[in-house]
Amino acid sequence: MMDIRAIVIEVHGEDASVQPVGTGGCGHCSSEGGCGSGTLTKLFCSNKARQFKVRNEVRAQVGDQVEISIADGVLLRGAVKMYVLPLLLLLAGGAVGAGLANEPAGRDACALAGAVFGLTLGFLLAKLTPGSGRATATSIVKAPSVY
Repeated sequence: MMDIRAIVIEVHGEDASVQPVGTGGCGHCSSEGGCGSGTLTKLFCSNKARQFKVRNEVRAQVGDQVEISIADGVLLRGAVKMYVLPLLLLLAGGAVGAGLANEPAGRDACALAGAVFGLTLGFLLAKLTPGSGRATATSIVKAPSVY
């Protein structure tokens, strides 16, 4: 299990909406030895704070800082769904498109059209499959008084 610190934003029955605390990175984005992934995040991701719905087993209240748990393998499965599936469909679409070309001169255009179709289909499948856009966290695991 991986644990993440978060703040309770809203409580609804047995569930709570939480917002992670901090960036989740190592904090060395601007240093010379940093990997620069924070810069990529700023370029391609929204600056809007992420909120997740989790089970509120410890009955935390709005404003409480809590620790939530994420089951092993959930992040890996999500990465495979969002990155590997579209990439595989891009490659398959390109191969099918090239194979369907009637003339050698049109093979590249057909491969490009097939690749774009495969990539688009991959992103749509990743977005529409169950679990898309839902929190990967399972529940609040530590009482607010711990912090």
